[in-house]
Amino acid sequence: MKTEILTLNTFSVQKAKDILFAGGVIGMPTETVYGLAGIGTMPNAVKKIFEVKGRPSDNPLIAHVHKDYDLNKLVFVEQEYAYKLIKAFMPGPLTLVFKSKGVVCKEATCGGETLAVRMPSHSGCQKLLKAVDMPIVAPSANLSKHTSPVTAEHVYNDLNGKIELILDGGKSSGGIESTVLDVTGSVPRILRAGLITKEMIEEVVGACEIAYHKDGDKVKSPGVKYTHYKPLCETMLFEQSQLDLVEIEYEKAIKQGKVPYVMCTDEVAEKFSDKNLLKLGLTPEQVASNLYDKLLEGEKKADLIIAVAMPDEMGVNMGVMNRLRKSCG
Repeated sequence: MKTEILTLNTFSVQKAKDILFAGGVIGMPTETVYGLAGIGTMPNAVKKIFEVKGRPSDNPLIAHVHKDYDLNKLVFVEQEYAYKLIKAFMPGPLTLVFKSKGVVCKEATCGGETLAVRMPSHSGCQKLLKAVDMPIVAPSANLSKHTSPVTAEHVYNDLNGKIELILDGGKSSGGIESTVLDVTGSVPRILRAGLITKEMIEEVVGACEIAYHKDGDKVKSPGVKYTHYKPLCETMLFEQSQLDLVEIEYEKAIKQGKVPYVMCTDEVAEKFSDKNLLKLGLTPEQVASNLYDKLLEGEKKADLIIAVAMPDEMGVNMGVMNRLRKSCG
């Protein structure tokens, strides 16, 4: 199969729509990461997503819909606070987990009773979703466990020859996957941290819990059970209080004939100005936006990426640290 990258426009959206309604899968941009997309009511299309990615069969998918889509077609919105969250954060990098009405096939929910739904804010993705007017399920458009893609080229590097089309909507601005929030109970619970933070959610609904996945739990959200986001090179992760160890491991790698890179915030980078650097930016939002891009850049340049943790886990840093532990820990 030849994989084509097309700039997202009216022509390419029509081509993507034709592929999707024929039961195919495509690469599509969102504001968080690129997704591997298929129509969620078509079991064979959903099975293709799992096959192309090499994704575990018990790892459910998120359904993506356009901003005017009636969620009541897909799910039971049982908690009043959910409407406040929808109004405040959707479209945007927030996924809500509801009780499913069974419209999206069981292959996408992995047989579970819940469905994760989000409305991407990426204008090109909204154009595609509006044209299809069906729930499109999509995990990240990469091989399972590899670093998530934030450009069409990243998708091509992993999935060339496996899918027919990648819609190029530019670099994803958010850079890490959406926050996943379980809204089936009396208090919302964060299943996966992201750009919509605990603090932001609490401002809107007054309370928010953090869920911790345990062995044997039924998985309601992607990104909570398996190793994810790993670059194709050796990695290490150190706290900011361990910069002396970063120096030691860097020099050890040099002596072993390896090419090491330090991946850190711009502030920490000032302490390693004589080293190979993958600079992530200054603010938590910049770090999130650049994280996967730098991991994928690093795997091409480095034998070893030595990552430095964020100074805390407040706000967006919680999502960044979740990804850093899974990619470099």
